[in-house]
Amino acid sequence: MLYFWIKTLHVLAVISWMAGLLYLPRLFVYHAGVAVGSETSELFKVMERRLLKAIMTPAMIVAWICGLWIAFEQQFFTQTWFSLKMLAVLIMSGVHGLLARHVRLFAEDRNIRTHRYFRIVNEIPTVLMIFAVGLVIFKP
Repeated sequence: MLYFWIKTLHVLAVISWMAGLLYLPRLFVYHAGVAVGSETSELFKVMERRLLKAIMTPAMIVAWICGLWIAFEQQFFTQTWFSLKMLAVLIMSGVHGLLARHVRLFAEDRNIRTHRYFRIVNEIPTVLMIFAVGLVIFKP
């Protein structure tokens, strides 16, 4: 029974993490278009920081812990599909770090990227998510 509770927690954490990975770059798209120091810019800073610190990072940690527990429990580490999925998750964690860096740069009013850059960054988690979910479902 514990396995199903851990798996449920893992799925909920992944959903929460992915929601943040998809929404934060969208906030950056809009934030990049407002004047530094404006009331709107300051509001975006609060939204970005809270999304990262209160939702995304805790969800990522829970997803990793539960995912690794499941992998050990089910002995997935020897399976090729799992190695490929882990690669996607590692890249997604790197994207998380990149987004955290941008939160810091916006907070310091040092963003130099345009809305176009953030629109492109916004697509990376989507592609990784499709790849990872496909691997989990089909286990090629």
